[in-house]
Order: sequence, then C-alpha cells, then structure tokens
Amino acid sequence: MMMDSALLLLLLWALIGTTSPQASAGPCVERLQGGERKTRACPRTCKSDAECGSKRQCLCDGECGLSCVAPGRTCPWPLHSNENLVFRLVSATPSFSALLEVHCKPGLTLPDGLDVTVRRCQGDRQWSGDEPICAEAQSPGHTPPPTCPLPEEVINTFSIHGDASVGTSIRYSCLSGADVVGSRENFCQDNQTWMHPHPVCKKLFCQPPKEVQQGYVVAVQKTEYEVAFDIHYLCKKNYRLDGPQKITCLSNGSWSASPPHCRARCVIPAERSRVVIGGVKRWPFDVTDAMVPHGENVTFYCKHPKKQCSFTAAQACFDGKLQTPECYLGKPKQAVPVICTRTSQPLLRQRLLYFLF
Repeated sequence: MMMDSALLLLLLWALIGTTSPQASAGPCVERLQGGERKTRACPRTCKSDAECGSKRQCLCDGECGLSCVAPGRTCPWPLHSNENLVFRLVSATPSFSALLEVHCKPGLTLPDGLDVTVRRCQGDRQWSGDEPICAEAQSPGHTPPPTCPLPEEVINTFSIHGDASVGTSIRYSCLSGADVVGSRENFCQDNQTWMHPHPVCKKLFCQPPKEVQQGYVVAVQKTEYEVAFDIHYLCKKNYRLDGPQKITCLSNGSWSASPPHCRARCVIPAERSRVVIGGVKRWPFDVTDAMVPHGENVTFYCKHPKKQCSFTAAQACFDGKLQTPECYLGKPKQAVPVICTRTSQPLLRQRLLYFLF
C-alpha cells in the first residue's frame, strides 16, 4: 500500500509538472544552485512560455525548477540490459516527465529495502537519479553477526584464515612468505576486540653464500642480502661452471639454489694413439694444451688381447680427473661386449661384434 501511494503521488507530481507555469508555479521548487545540483546541466530558467521561444515551454523540471524544455524530446529507451534489474515504462512514451519503474529481480532488494524505484524523464533528456544497485535480500529479522575489525594494513600484510566473527578464531600467514612475529592465532571476543595484538611479518635476509673455489662472485659484497637480490658466478680460466650461473634470495631467507662449482680441465692420458673427442678422431697433441673441459667424453681405442682387432671405450672428464680405461692399459674386463675391427694397419676399417668370455 505504501508503494502504491508513493507511485500515485509521483504520477500526480509529473502531471502537474507538465502544465503551464501559471497553473503550477506554486508546487515547483526553486532551482538549486552550485554544488547542490550535483552534475546535472539544467535548461534555461524561465517564468513563462514567452521566454522560451516557439518550440519550448516553461515547465517544472524537478530540481532545476521552472525551465525552458522541449516536451516532445525523449529519454533513452529501451535501456541497456542489466542482469539484476527490470525496467518498465509507466507512461505511454519516454518523453519529458514520463515515469520509469526500476525493479530488482527476485531475491534482490534496493539499499532502502524496497524492490522498486521510480525515475523521471528530465529536460536534459536523461532519467532522474542514478541506476540503483540491487543486493541480496535479507530475511526478516536477520542481522549479520558482529565481527572484530581487521585494519587495512593487516589485510594487506597477511593472508587471514578463518572468520573474524565474535566467538571465532583466525590464523595469520605472511603474504610475503616471511616469518610471523607474535601470536599466529587470534580470538574475536564478545566485546568485538581481539584477544591478542596483531602480529607483524619479520623481514628476512639471505646470508652471504659460500665462496666458489677457482671462481668469482659477481655482486656487491654485503653482510646480508635483500629478498629478490641476484648473485652471479664466473669461473677462472681453464675452469667450467658446474651448477647455476645465478642464484636469487627468496622471501623465506634462503637462496634459490646451492652455489655452483668450478671444475678443472683434464689432461688426455694418451700420447701415441688417437682418441675421439666430440665425434672427431684426433691426436692429443692437436688439442689445445692436450686437455679437455670438465664433463667432456673422451673415447679411447683398445687393442684386443687375443684377436687382431681394436675396440672403443669412453671415459668422462670430471674436475681435472680423466682415467684411462683398463682395456687401454692391456687389461680388458671379462664378459664385456666390444665392437672390434680386424686390421693389419693402425686404421680401423670394418667393424665386427665380439663378446669377451
């Protein structure tokens, strides 16, 4: 009933607003000035139709008061769709002083608790007021439970686990991954205050990493390093980096990886025979310094102890150490499959598969 009465009053007011100023000068409000008028642009003020020209009339235009308006001009219709709102034009056309009902969809309500509001077509060809915002309807007598306040600095610092309602607990964890200094758990009391002061996040630093033998640390020397600080490593000449070239200080105060190692080159332990390096057959004295870098595989040619043929065996250089295979020294292991080549010359020509017994 209250809604029907309000709509009736609005309809009567709109009808009065469309009459001439001689009949409606009484109920029309005076034009609001300056900041009181929000951001609306009002038409020219007037006292009679004679002041407005042939195509305009002096009519009551809401908060703009008596204004020169073109009554035939219309406001936007239909309005754009909104998933929470339903629009219904009350008047026959969306022209000046026409009324528009705006309903919330079922289950939603306006901030004032109603489910409908009315807007009027103004002289500036815009609907009065702002588009309402609908929210979930509260059941009668339902009020949200009281809560304890959480300051913005706490919300921006911690990830809060739990409910801040009275009688419940929350747990803190630092968004940065740092350590929590203070109580990690708090309880919301009946008087809507927290049992303990909010904790803080301890800013962690990384300690200087271990030095690398035969290598360099490319970074400013500090007693501690900030989170996200990078350290780069280089090795001295004739050494190869084994591990990460860069490590980063993490938010938990540890480094992203252990420091690398600088591994030494290996002397090729062969003087009178060729070896295979990188798939290429070479004499050791043709290789720079007769050495290979850490991690490089070197393939040796072994002579079969009983047959007139040779086979290959590979060894890897590890930090300055490159062992010759036992077969190269004339002591082949037993029961090891080998690829053997019959030849009466140093060069290998035809491969046959033999198994040692």
